[in-house]
Amino acid sequence: MTSLVIVESPNKVRSIAAYLGDGYVVSSSVGHIRDLPQGADQIPAKYKGESWARLGVDVDNGFEPVYVVPADKKKQITELKRLLKDADELVLATDEDREGEAIAWHLFDELKPKVPVKRIAFNEITKEAIQRAIANPRDIDQDLVDAQETRRILDRLYGYEISPVLWKKVMSGLSAGRVQSVATRLVVERERDRIAFRSADYWDLEATFGCDLEPSRFPAKLSTIDGKRVASGSNFDSTGTLKGNVVHLDESGARALATALEGREFAVRSVESKPYTRRPYAPFRTTTLQQEGSRKHGFGAQRTMSIAQKLYEGGYITYMRTDSVTLSQTALTAARAQVKELYGPDYLPDKPRVYSSKVKNAQEAHEAIRPAGESFRTPRETGLSGDELKLYELIWKRTVASQMADAKGNSVSIRIGAAAGSGEDVEFSASGRTITFHGFLKAYVEATEGDDAEGDDQQTKLPNLSEGDSVTAVELAAAGHQTKPPARYTEASLIKELEDREIGRPSTYASIVNTIQNRGYVYKKGTALVPAWVAFSVIRLMEQHFPRLVQYEFTAELEGVLDEISHGRENRVAVLEGFWSGENEKDTGLKKLVDNLPEIDARGLATFELGDDIAVRVGRYGPYVEGPPMVAGKDGAEVPTRANVPEDLPPDELTLEKAKELLATPAGLEKVLGTHPETGLEVVAKNGRYGPYVTETLPEDAKKNAKPRTASLFKSMDLDSIGLDDAVRLLTLPRVVGQDAEGQEITAQNGRYGPYLKKGTDSRSLESEEQLLTITEEEALAIYAQPKTYGRRAAAAPLKEFGEDPTSGKPIVAKSGRFGDYVTDGEYNATLRKDDDLATLTHERAVELLAERRAKGPAKKGAKKTSKKAPAKKSTAKKAAAKKTTKKAPAKKS
Repeated sequence: MTSLVIVESPNKVRSIAAYLGDGYVVSSSVGHIRDLPQGADQIPAKYKGESWARLGVDVDNGFEPVYVVPADKKKQITELKRLLKDADELVLATDEDREGEAIAWHLFDELKPKVPVKRIAFNEITKEAIQRAIANPRDIDQDLVDAQETRRILDRLYGYEISPVLWKKVMSGLSAGRVQSVATRLVVERERDRIAFRSADYWDLEATFGCDLEPSRFPAKLSTIDGKRVASGSNFDSTGTLKGNVVHLDESGARALATALEGREFAVRSVESKPYTRRPYAPFRTTTLQQEGSRKHGFGAQRTMSIAQKLYEGGYITYMRTDSVTLSQTALTAARAQVKELYGPDYLPDKPRVYSSKVKNAQEAHEAIRPAGESFRTPRETGLSGDELKLYELIWKRTVASQMADAKGNSVSIRIGAAAGSGEDVEFSASGRTITFHGFLKAYVEATEGDDAEGDDQQTKLPNLSEGDSVTAVELAAAGHQTKPPARYTEASLIKELEDREIGRPSTYASIVNTIQNRGYVYKKGTALVPAWVAFSVIRLMEQHFPRLVQYEFTAELEGVLDEISHGRENRVAVLEGFWSGENEKDTGLKKLVDNLPEIDARGLATFELGDDIAVRVGRYGPYVEGPPMVAGKDGAEVPTRANVPEDLPPDELTLEKAKELLATPAGLEKVLGTHPETGLEVVAKNGRYGPYVTETLPEDAKKNAKPRTASLFKSMDLDSIGLDDAVRLLTLPRVVGQDAEGQEITAQNGRYGPYLKKGTDSRSLESEEQLLTITEEEALAIYAQPKTYGRRAAAAPLKEFGEDPTSGKPIVAKSGRFGDYVTDGEYNATLRKDDDLATLTHERAVELLAERRAKGPAKKGAKKTSKKAPAKKSTAKKAAAKKTTKKAPAKKS
């Protein structure tokens, strides 16, 4: 008897085939085998006249989807059908989440097997897990299939109906998405908070007290004056307004108080000591793994999942897309064994620790992400290296730590008081924590975000003082502070926010974060996610015309409804009908919203006022600032002054003052230099999107396809100082320098990577831009007489050394390259930013730059064109019939 086993990934085929042995043929679907049509050319001919055809979903008849097989999957389908002809049984072994269940159903529906069918699932690729799955097959779970299909149709309706509105009213090439748009709104709202933020100043006193005990010095901060709490950052709202009944010290008040406390007697007024207990962190689920991968190693969510996928397919970890924090009995036994072996019996609790998910509607509860197997391999035993080793070690440590004893210690709070010479009664507070037994912290400490965040293993020891003890103020100084705007999201904190709001699912977060960056809605500045101005326009449109669709609560509720479908408690057609048409008259569906859109003010959507008649506008080629009319046009009319917004300038930094600074050298500003002596055309200098340049003004009767000569200014030139003579010389470029012995023309040109000579396909770099105007034929021939250097230039000598990179363990150095100064660890190069100064660049900043570059992954090659999908031959009626068959016919066992 021969069984055909189909998995999703071709990387699993070899290992699974080895575990199954003779009698099994293992092949893969290579991911999804079918999808909704991606364009008009993929829609089957019989549906092309239908009003709903562009959607690929029959919205008039039960929302039946039209599935097509992509061109790049047809060959694989043919191969699977060939293998199936020789098989006595079909085993569908796709992943055990909703998506995997849907792929299994699509395989069943497309292959139309005439042999018994089994559905198996496993959460780790080990011999025991594979053989256990083969021995315990089940039917395809149609409820999971329906839930995944409903999700796919919802996303299609949302994107295909709203995206065209964005193309018309904001910018072509944009897209909207059910979760994507909500995630973008979160990032935009945080930036709005930063724009509206107004800083507030507050002061306090920072002291160092001394005593005869150890430690003999310890820090404390002023907490109360005459019984009233001293204002801290938490007492100010985002507008800088003070809240609550507190004392707001300014600089003069703080300094006066410090002076009044000089030489005064300080005494301990109270000491509070409490036992400290910290339980271990739960094992990883998808989102917590993504967050820790970001915090500890600088991995983006997509990169973390890619590495985890390789570890799973290699048999090193269990399935990496899960909401569950549960460990199987096998895993509990393995983890406890390693705790006892590596840390001793004192670190092993009496009973296994059991964790429950805090995620509402936690679905498809497989198991937490853990090392695979009945016994865990230590990181050293795996033979892994690089990023895979780092992520495996993270998972291994977290799993083992989850089964270790609590960390224990003491937390202490001391209050110290004195009477100031000016009459005030003041109190200082000092807090500390000591760990008496590290427990699980011996194996793993969770990373933290934020400058002020303290790790769970951090200790601050205070002397063993008692109430009434005297202490001495060794140092006492006034300290000024400013409130900080709310921190921007990082990939880790955005994923946490989405999960806390119950929006989306673990398997989708990495792709969502990736999508909003690829669409140009969000970009990274360090590790922070910054919204582009176009995202402000898109979210403004969505909030004004599709408010319900970007409500956080609505998106979360919809996710809950999908979970209900997966449990068989909700009908997919009813859910889709409610979303499309509305559940009642008050609840307007998507179709009515789009069909009855009022007139949308596209200019208003793209305009953000800064004040003084200056505004930011989102244009076709990017954002720009526009000021009052100041420049006379050709016909004497005034036109607005404009200036491009630098790509790396975050919205909250584009203040009115910054806008005025940009407008001082506006884009489009023409400086008439005079008349060209040869052509008689007017020559002007302008500041364009890509920098200042000179050009000729063509006459009104010039031919439509005529183009004026244009040339960029050299780096040594600027608009203020350039004259007609300079412009005339620039307009000779590219310049014919001469010919070689064979009569082939040599030209001098200025290109993207600097000045160069060109002879046919042979190019040679020049040392300076000025050479473009002065180099002679003789000098050019001399350059070409030199042998051409192929490959890279010799490595530049380091400009500065910074020590080792914590991720790669290799030394970081600064070098000078063709695009400016950069830092490198030998694996990745990170160009210094505009605000970075090599002279003052620190080791920490160099590490941050490299982490950001590393998170982007290796340099990408040109994107491949997506293969167009061909229409499937079956009808939606056959699909329904297939569903029915799947539900009724139990899988037969051999």
